[in-house]
Amino acid sequence: MEFFLFIVLLAFLFESLDSIAGMGFGTALSPLLLLLGYTPLQIVPTILISQAISGLINTLFNHEFKNVRYSFRPLNDATKLGLIMALCGCLAIFASIILGYFTIKFPDTVIKTYVAILVFLMGVSGIIRIKMGANEKVKPHPKLLIGFSALAGFNKGIGGGGYGPVITMGEIFSGIYEKSATAIVSFAESIVSFVGILTFFFISFVGVEIDLVLLPSLFTGGFFAALSAPYLVRVLPNKIWKYFIPSYAFGIGIFLLLKIIIF
Repeated sequence: MEFFLFIVLLAFLFESLDSIAGMGFGTALSPLLLLLGYTPLQIVPTILISQAISGLINTLFNHEFKNVRYSFRPLNDATKLGLIMALCGCLAIFASIILGYFTIKFPDTVIKTYVAILVFLMGVSGIIRIKMGANEKVKPHPKLLIGFSALAGFNKGIGGGGYGPVITMGEIFSGIYEKSATAIVSFAESIVSFVGILTFFFISFVGVEIDLVLLPSLFTGGFFAALSAPYLVRVLPNKIWKYFIPSYAFGIGIFLLLKIIIF
């Protein structure tokens, strides 16, 4: 394992955006690392480890800054939603890693194109929702989130990204307050990433080689970003997130498509 300052800065930037908007670390960072010459088996496990830890830190700070409140005795709505999303995502990420890296090996180009189009469409849908003046106080629909969570977990296991855009937009479509949506994503994603780590270690015991060369750099950048980002979520008004989140998803989709077409 080595330490790369440039990778640290990239990790800090994209983890900050991920913590603030609920998306961006894996989705935007994975294709950049591929362009730098790293392989999926160097990128995906390392991103999962980094996000499992930074997501836990994010969850604690979001609770402390009252961006969202968690309660286990009794279970409140935010905790229930987070656990529902985590459970569905865990099942999906386990299946996607087994299929993508052990039994059926999906081509990288196919996966990146799939994720890019999906994220782009989520962003477009979010912008349309704003233009139509959707009601912010719509009652959350956990059943709607089950499908989004499964899809997001599948994306996470295959390419290390595509979780945040899908699940964050899914939360907003179901009527969850924007600030709470980005905070709950960190909670669910940390659990899903941990299960993904265990799955990668499992397949490593049966002959699949994983390489953690990027771990020190990604973890360092992600750790410091996770400490600072929840404060920004707290102090900036919700109106900003209402427009920023779908616009950001739209931008990530365009970014990925351009990378695929050009490179």
